[in-house]
Amino acid sequence: MDADENLRVSREVVDALSEGRVVALESSIICQGMPWPQNLETALAAEEAIRSEGAVPATIAVVDGEVRVGLSPSELEQLAKRKDAVKAGIRDLPWAELKGLTAGTTVSATMAIADAAGIRVFATGGIGGVHPGEAMDISTDLVALSRLNVIVVCSGAKSFLDIENTLEVLETLGVPVIGYQTDDFPGFFVRSTGFKVPYRLNSVDEIVRFAQIKWSRGLTGGILVTNPVPPHAAADDKVISQAIEYAQRTADEQGIKGKAVTPFILEQIRRFTDGQSLSANVALAVNNARLAGQIASQAGQLVSILRR
Repeated sequence: MDADENLRVSREVVDALSEGRVVALESSIICQGMPWPQNLETALAAEEAIRSEGAVPATIAVVDGEVRVGLSPSELEQLAKRKDAVKAGIRDLPWAELKGLTAGTTVSATMAIADAAGIRVFATGGIGGVHPGEAMDISTDLVALSRLNVIVVCSGAKSFLDIENTLEVLETLGVPVIGYQTDDFPGFFVRSTGFKVPYRLNSVDEIVRFAQIKWSRGLTGGILVTNPVPPHAAADDKVISQAIEYAQRTADEQGIKGKAVTPFILEQIRRFTDGQSLSANVALAVNNARLAGQIASQAGQLVSILRR
């Protein structure tokens, strides 16, 4: 990793990077994705799940214009309580740094920072995708996945997106989509969207080997590993469908646009389901962190491949 005076990497993360035992975590889930105190509780639980698998968590955020890779528990708490944090995708990072902002990083921004820091495994809840409707609204998460050498562990795409077109764009961009012990593409709160994944792998060893083959062949870009929400925490399909319909209608009526759409819809779904969706979100975030920790603990060879 090249020296960057505005990139602060914790000592614990630096020490673990040479062995590849690091898992990046986004911070938009803390700043925009969940209310207090569930945001902090989930962040701490995700980090603990990674540690339990022998890896080191690296929550990524911009704090007062400084990009930080690896936050202490007290820093996580401060971030979770801040009301002025903006949402930063990959294109917003220079602006956040220039203006000294505090920002929760989305999937695309977190991937960019992780890749720059040499972190090859990243756990998140769900990726962005293609929004329904006639206007072209495609998340930069998909573009980042096509360019950055990071394994992204998630519970699919958020189920209020256009899943069919999201998968089509991922195929067009050459992003491998793997189902971990599943043939179905999950939909965040629910275990299946009704669409199939191109590839199914049943072990962590296979996932690591897949990445080794891809990157050693010079095939750059990310790998999407989809890990369904645990069965006990999955939301009811019918209730979620009703909640999504309500949330999307409300967003249209209120003229919610751009990067405000996803957090708005998530909040409306949480209210409609009396918190069932939030419980699913917490469970899948921690479950994904645990799987990512397992992958990172075996991913040491990926570091040397990408340094060639």
